[in-house]
Amino acid sequence: MSFIPTLIETIRVKDGVAPLWYLHLRRLSESCRQLGVPFPLKMEVPAGGPDRGVKLEVGPRGMTVTERPLELSTGVRLATVRTEHPAYPHKTTARDAFLKARAEAAAAGADDALLLTASGMVAECGIWSLFWWEADRVAAPPMGLGVLRGIARMRIEELKGKVVEQTLSRAQLEGRALFVANAVRGVVPVVELDGSKVPESRYLKDLATQFWP
Repeated sequence: MSFIPTLIETIRVKDGVAPLWYLHLRRLSESCRQLGVPFPLKMEVPAGGPDRGVKLEVGPRGMTVTERPLELSTGVRLATVRTEHPAYPHKTTARDAFLKARAEAAAAGADDALLLTASGMVAECGIWSLFWWEADRVAAPPMGLGVLRGIARMRIEELKGKVVEQTLSRAQLEGRALFVANAVRGVVPVVELDGSKVPESRYLKDLATQFWP
């Protein structure tokens, strides 16, 4: 019998509603179909109560739901780590490499890790998707590198059109206006990369404001 993974969706509840629920539902249904995970027969849209993160774990034995308070950030410090980026096209519980990378980054005094592929190309972070600006266009690592199809990336493409996919080395990030995003914390600037200050784009504030429907 082939192994069936457990999928994760972590949903932001904001002002009593889950504004990106439709994107989570779309990704979850696609991953269930592709990986052979039974899609839950009953799902309640998270709503009401305080702003928070709601985590769904969907696997062969059904679905579990947990909640946690928000941990918001106004700026993220990244550290490039030695841990190699694993192909991670679906959000599953197989996250050991990302946990190891985040521990490595924390030891370096950073908030999160920047992972590179085996060939040294920029991939993604421990808990964030990574982006940068090309003039007024949003750019990101190609999906073909095995990066997660993040909810934040899906939302940004709704707002800005398809992102410019660029395969960059770590050195090629120097001098670029970087930002990170995820479905719980939204759009946040990268303020430091390996201890060096990162420039911020004048377009970032508007994107961060528009991110939540």
